[in-house]
Amino acid sequence: MTQSVNTIKSVCDLLITGHHNDAKCILNSEYPFSYVKPNKRAYTPKECMDVFVRDGFIDRYSGARLIFPGTLRLIHKVIPSEFPFHTNWKMSKTHIAFWELSPTIDHVVPVARGGQDVIENWVATSQLRNSSKSNWLLEELGWQLLPPGDISNWDGLTSWFMEYITSNPEHLTDSYIRTWHKTVLTHPRPSLRSSQTQQ
Repeated sequence: MTQSVNTIKSVCDLLITGHHNDAKCILNSEYPFSYVKPNKRAYTPKECMDVFVRDGFIDRYSGARLIFPGTLRLIHKVIPSEFPFHTNWKMSKTHIAFWELSPTIDHVVPVARGGQDVIENWVATSQLRNSSKSNWLLEELGWQLLPPGDISNWDGLTSWFMEYITSNPEHLTDSYIRTWHKTVLTHPRPSLRSSQTQQ
C-alpha cells in the first residue's frame, strides 16, 4: 500500500509541474490499470447447497454459523410479523437475521477482478459480509479465508426444516420453500434429509 501511495504522490508532483507524459509513464509502469472482463455469475440452488454443505454452513470469512435459507424463510411464513422478510431485502422490512445468517455464495476472487465463476472460487458467507466485500480482494480488506466447518456438527438447521415440512406440508405451496425442499431431497448427502438434533 505504501508503494501505491508513493506512486500517486509522484504522479501528483509531476502533474503540478506540467509533466503529464511523465506522470502517465509512471502510472503505466508502476501502478497500471488492468481491464478485466467480468465473468458471468450463475449458480443453481443445487450448486449453492453443494457449497453450503462443503463449508459446513460456516461463514468462511468470519467463522460464524449460518442457517439454511429455507429454514429462515419458513420461520417467516409461520410467524411473519415477528420475523418479517421483504422480497427486495428492504432493511426497513426485513429482520436483520436474514442479512446476518442467510448464506450466499461469494467469489473469493471477484469476477470483476478476474476471478472464475467455478466452485473452487466459491465460498459460503453471509449476505451481510457478501455485501460488505463487494468486489474487493481479501488482502485489501484485511480478511482471511477460514477453514470450512463440519456438516456433521452443524447443518444450518436443514434437518429441522425437513422435519417441520414433513409435519406441515402445506408450506410447500410457497415456491421458494418448495425449491429448497426439493434441493435437499435430491442432495447426495443423506444426513441432510433426516431428522437430527444439533447443538
